[in-house]
Amino acid sequence: MNKTDEFLAPAACIDADHPAITAFAAEVVGDRTDPRDKAVALYYAVRDRIRYDPYQIDLSDDGLKASTTLLAGRGWCVPKAALLAAVCRAAGVPAKVGFADVKNHLSTERLRQSMQTDVFHWHGYTSILLDGQWLKATPAFNIELCEKFALKALEFDGREDSIYHPFDLNGNRHMEYLKLRGEMADVPAALLRSEFERLYPQMQRLDRDADFTADVAAEIARG
Repeated sequence: MNKTDEFLAPAACIDADHPAITAFAAEVVGDRTDPRDKAVALYYAVRDRIRYDPYQIDLSDDGLKASTTLLAGRGWCVPKAALLAAVCRAAGVPAKVGFADVKNHLSTERLRQSMQTDVFHWHGYTSILLDGQWLKATPAFNIELCEKFALKALEFDGREDSIYHPFDLNGNRHMEYLKLRGEMADVPAALLRSEFERLYPQMQRLDRDADFTADVAAEIARG
């Protein structure tokens, strides 16, 4: 078996063979043939057409699937990373998911109360193989969110890593990487459930019907 086959094949959460995934990938890629061009187009499609919403944390097998996030049109960092990996695979570009612990300065009181911390363990990103090099791509924050809250949008050119900026456009602290946890062929669903139960025992109280964007706007207005 070719060493990249595992990163092209469908997986439980990275369900690259789901009809919605293959249709989305085909529509975005169009007549592009260069792997870099495909990956860049898919990155921006996932980043901006799927709204970032950390209140939608669903650790069930179905909730972590790329296709579930695509059909919902919103999701948090892990399933958005899985979605980018899935559409890359559907377009013939090897991809996997990676995880890191980050200190997130774009948070809300509601989120901090449920997590009891501003450290996001197991933050998800996508790793894409282009020209023999694995590149990190982070499609979590959609452009509207960045523009509304003066965040520097993450760009991806298929040549360099795309990871969170340490400061926002106003010079305020934005994101700090604390620890890299590694990269995997699929989202480790059972492990994430165990880890979140241990790290965030209050998470089940998070109101998934609340409006994350409105909460962030209110906190920024209060200063």
